[in-house]
Amino acid sequence: MPAEWRDFFALTKPRVMTLVIFTGLCGLLAAPERINAFLGFAAILCIAIGAGGAAALNQWWEADIDAGMKRTSKRPLPSGRMDRTQARDFGIMLSAASVGIMGLAIGWLAAAILAVSIVYYAVLYTIWLKPRTPQNIVIGGGAGAFPPMIGWVAATGEITAMPVLLFAIIFMWTPPHFWALALFVKTDYEAVGIPMLPVVAGEQATRRQILVYAAILLPLSLAPWWIGGTGWIYGASAAVLSGLFLLLSAQVGLRRTQEGDAMRPEKRLFGFSILYLFALFAMLVVDRFALTP
Repeated sequence: MPAEWRDFFALTKPRVMTLVIFTGLCGLLAAPERINAFLGFAAILCIAIGAGGAAALNQWWEADIDAGMKRTSKRPLPSGRMDRTQARDFGIMLSAASVGIMGLAIGWLAAAILAVSIVYYAVLYTIWLKPRTPQNIVIGGGAGAFPPMIGWVAATGEITAMPVLLFAIIFMWTPPHFWALALFVKTDYEAVGIPMLPVVAGEQATRRQILVYAAILLPLSLAPWWIGGTGWIYGASAAVLSGLFLLLSAQVGLRRTQEGDAMRPEKRLFGFSILYLFALFAMLVVDRFALTP
């Protein structure tokens, strides 16, 4: 079957893009400088297009791997609805367009960070880290941490402590979020030889790592408030949300699974981790508009 627009759209990983767009928008809105509405829309559009381009390149490179995993076997490339050249060219076109438009419309610092994020995901993570090391998601998770920094820089034109902290929060959130998923799709990664932590180090080591990262995330999420970059609304919200995240991580990290275990705590943590990031960054914006004259 020939590729259609739905297949090209699927290449952009729209569910992942939703989180990318949201955190990028929150970074832009929480920045101390106001940006013209049209330029702000252009900046977020470029972030979305760049993320979509990187996702397409990821699927182009991993077509054979996706074909061997139940979770990804119905994607356009492994299902045969699209050939790899189309996916590669589509990804390159989106990536180049997003960086070029960002540079011309917003500024070249924001465009440079966007370019780094695309290369980080499509090359550093997809091609180099993912097939070689169980720490792939730890280092590679930085790719998903760039959007709020790009949004902030698009509004202010500079990198300060706040966007770096927003980057660090997502960077530290990514391993427990992804490892919770990896625990209950472990057999998929085993089947295709990807050295995810549960496959290489085992489930118990992965559970301990989830708890360690969640414990570090709690004080880190409060850092924007501690340095005076936010007010009490964000600070209180971060304390509650990160406390719940740590509690759910402890339920995963301290348990022992039995044969046939449904892994409900792991699935619960994975689901909450997505809600956590949306809520945390939403409170960043609420704090900004509620407490700034």
